Amino acid sequence: MKKILIINGHPNPDSFNFAIADEYKEGALASGAVVETITIASLYFSPNLKFGYKKRTELEPDLLESWEKIKRADHLVWIHPVWWGGLPAITKGFIDRLFLPGMAFQYRENSVWWDKLLKGKTAHIITTLDQPSWYYRLFFGRPSVNQLKKSTLEFCGVKPVKVSYVGIIKGSHDLQRAKWLDKIYDFGLKNK
Repeated sequence: MKKILIINGHPNPDSFNFAIADEYKEGALASGAVVETITIASLYFSPNLKFGYKKRTELEPDLLESWEKIKRADHLVWIHPVWWGGLPAITKGFIDRLFLPGMAFQYRENSVWWDKLLKGKTAHIITTLDQPSWYYRLFFGRPSVNQLKKSTLEFCGVKPVKVSYVGIIKGSHDLQRAKWLDKIYDFGLKNK
């Protein structure tokens, strides 16, 4: 039985990202998968990696619980909007605080190489846009995807990482949103 963790990085519970997370969860549950969720905005933690990597900041209970969920999961589903080309600040802070040396990766002594401690996991990034996805890729180089997929997840050993874009959200109508949600349900049903 596949263990799926849905990580919702949108800070507003009234956002379409919450509908996406709910729809994916419904599809995954219908497939028989075990599903857990993390709603980053509802966690109590400081998003600031105050001392960088020089000194460890003690993890708050919500972050410790989140890390246990990440460790249990086979498949991570990240849902977030693209703001200013990147991740929402709270999502970036969540990553900064949790994806730490000794937890998600480990640098090797006297080497430029590192050990990827999250090997064996897969991921799917579902991100909402207020521009066409081709424009985001072609003209901006998809910075949020590069950051989350390449510089975080794959750096820590998560592979493969699928990416799906939903949008243009701004000005979208109910019929279009229903079509997107049908597709998201199918992703959940297929555990993609």
